[in-house]
Amino acid sequence: MTATPESVESTPIETYTPEGEYLFRNSREAVRRLPFPFPDDEYMYSMNLEPHVPAGDGALMAAFDIDEHYVSECAHRAQMLREMPGVHYIALPHMMEAQWDLLELIFESYARDFPEHFTLLKNGNEWRWQNRPLGIDDVFTFGDPTTLPMDPMEYATRQAQGEFVVLEEKDNTLVIGAGMTTQRADYSLQFNMGMNFAEFHGPVPKLHEMGILDRALKFLLRMKPGHPVRRVNWSLTVHPRLETSVETLPEWAPDRATVTPENAGEMVYLRIELQPLHRLPRSNGMVFPVRTYLVSLAELVDHAPDWAKRLHRALASLDPELADYKGFHRYHAAAVAWLSQHDDGAPLATGYPWIEDGIQPGGN
Repeated sequence: MTATPESVESTPIETYTPEGEYLFRNSREAVRRLPFPFPDDEYMYSMNLEPHVPAGDGALMAAFDIDEHYVSECAHRAQMLREMPGVHYIALPHMMEAQWDLLELIFESYARDFPEHFTLLKNGNEWRWQNRPLGIDDVFTFGDPTTLPMDPMEYATRQAQGEFVVLEEKDNTLVIGAGMTTQRADYSLQFNMGMNFAEFHGPVPKLHEMGILDRALKFLLRMKPGHPVRRVNWSLTVHPRLETSVETLPEWAPDRATVTPENAGEMVYLRIELQPLHRLPRSNGMVFPVRTYLVSLAELVDHAPDWAKRLHRALASLDPELADYKGFHRYHAAAVAWLSQHDDGAPLATGYPWIEDGIQPGGN
């Protein structure tokens, strides 16, 4: 064993915290490969589930996407776990089988989809894992946690982009049993641990009256291993801050009052969440990853002008109750005002960008 995710001291190019002065930027290529979540000019909450199969030439090509921010995000995760132990990673004792399921799913997917970066060699239960971007070359026994430096889920997800919540099926519903959530938006893993599907979706407006929640649960309970589905979700945030949990709310919430129509282009970020769901084969659990992408309004205008126009229209017509639930009602109007300068009102294509004839980034 040559290194562990915990011991790797990568030098992050980017940072996601105020003390690191938010040294985060997207290249033009990174912006134009985003899973842009607005197929129409008007937005309404829906489950929008579809099969999680390769699509397009961007973020949906792999089961678990990685991009130019991979090393920096892994370093940020290590920082969050070090600074607040017991807050961002929790696994109930009976979830060990699901943890190994998740490790296998992530490592097999990375090795298959990014062979230039990752290699997984198996000899029965004796596995060798090579992660070249992080300088890791480890040998361990699958199913034996004593051969890893930490829990299997913590070990695997310290090397993955996005956050991961593992659910167990129990009493005809899904219950949170484990999570690696250093990129939480407005919730507490400690508080939500053990909640069922209806309970942890309780704060979302309109879900119950629209009947979405019951239909979604019935669909998810019928899912089989090897047939994942996905959806995209979104919100807005101030600064490229990945971690906006309940526990750190006093640190980041005041920033929302500093946004103006003049500075919204640089301060406000669209937070896109790609959410593929996988049924796990041995434990019958389910993993709910949230792969988060951040892009400033100014970056959208510069590198994807048609997406910026679509975002303006979706925000301008947004139900105020949804803006309140998503936590940006304080600067909603400022974001709309800033984007309006860059929308000429021309018709835009409909459909997600990864489908034929869907909306594309625009520009050259």
